[in-house]
Amino acid sequence: MTDDSRGEIARIYREEYGRVVASLARRFGDLDIAEDAAGEALIVAIERWPVDGIPPNPGGWLTTTAAHRAIDRIRRDSLRDTKHQAAMIIEDPTPHEPTGLVEDDRLRLMFTCAHPALAPEARVALTLRLLGGLTVEEIASAFFVAETTMAQRITRAKAKIKAAKIPFRVPDQDDVTDRLGGVLAVIYLVFNEGYLAGAGENPIRADLTAEAIRLGRILRQLLPDDGEVAGLLALMLLTEARRAARVRGGDLVMLDEQDRSGWDRTLITEGHALVRECLASVAANKSRPGHYQLLAAINAVHTDARDARDTEWNQIVALYDQLYAVAPTPVVALNRAVAVAELDGPDVGLAIIDKLALDRYHSWHAARAEMLRRLGRSADARSAYDAAIDATQNVAERAYLTRRRDRLVT
Repeated sequence: MTDDSRGEIARIYREEYGRVVASLARRFGDLDIAEDAAGEALIVAIERWPVDGIPPNPGGWLTTTAAHRAIDRIRRDSLRDTKHQAAMIIEDPTPHEPTGLVEDDRLRLMFTCAHPALAPEARVALTLRLLGGLTVEEIASAFFVAETTMAQRITRAKAKIKAAKIPFRVPDQDDVTDRLGGVLAVIYLVFNEGYLAGAGENPIRADLTAEAIRLGRILRQLLPDDGEVAGLLALMLLTEARRAARVRGGDLVMLDEQDRSGWDRTLITEGHALVRECLASVAANKSRPGHYQLLAAINAVHTDARDARDTEWNQIVALYDQLYAVAPTPVVALNRAVAVAELDGPDVGLAIIDKLALDRYHSWHAARAEMLRRLGRSADARSAYDAAIDATQNVAERAYLTRRRDRLVT
């Protein structure tokens, strides 16, 4: 098998993994069987596709092959009846046809994984594994934890689903409302994994960003009056609109250096309309905008500027002030500090950044490096760039940081 064919099979499998697992989980009601069968289907694909060719509907082929493997496994097992009973723990008793509020198998599985019986970090990790097809290593990196810790977390989450008898079924309206925050967090992390945290030769994984946006659109249809659903969709659209300009020649291009003529104006128009809708709803209801609505509004300000020099930084700082009141996290504080530096200077921004406990986060080192560079402290900036390079595996990001470091005046 050539490297190209192996890479194409890996790409297809990654894109279809969530569909295959969700379909098998619905059919057989057991997450372990679904995952194992999906993995066996990949082995068969690796053996057959280079000889027979990739089928016209590879996702359907993988699902059918995986289903056959799952059935064979159950038939071979001498404890078949026991396994069937265990599988009923999360079996959906409704017909296979789409019914109810959630008409997509992957969203059904997502709401199952977002059940309040699971710890918040377990909900996100399990869904990233089952729906996004991310490896344990990738998920551990996104959470800044050891790979063994994440593997145990995912294993415990699946065991909890069985022990708590969490059903794999269409959620009712109350379930949707209670679990929505976890579902939104999962979708956004899938999007970010595709847009920001991809490693290797493809610094942006369009399959994951497209899947997150697709799920966001389904949720928008499901809950058209929810501001945070609209906000998340707007945020993803406005971020995705810049994707083509974000990497050039294998190198990462920062927002202020991007060719804005390459931005997708159709996505920007749609995103801006959603942001205006959110702001109008907030004003009418005299409520506070949520986390995703504020992030979308920040991105709307950025994408509204035809030139980086026209950016309304005072608006962005004001929005970050509101965001920090809603989500007082070090990462929000870091992004606010970068915006403050555009208004009040790099010395003010650096003073804020140095107080944040984010020394394991590559963007913290990168932000420090930029502030130090602007202050003319080249030796300190070089050390900060080195730390940022060591802290990320993204090829394009490493190339960008290396280029910035090498341009420092000695």
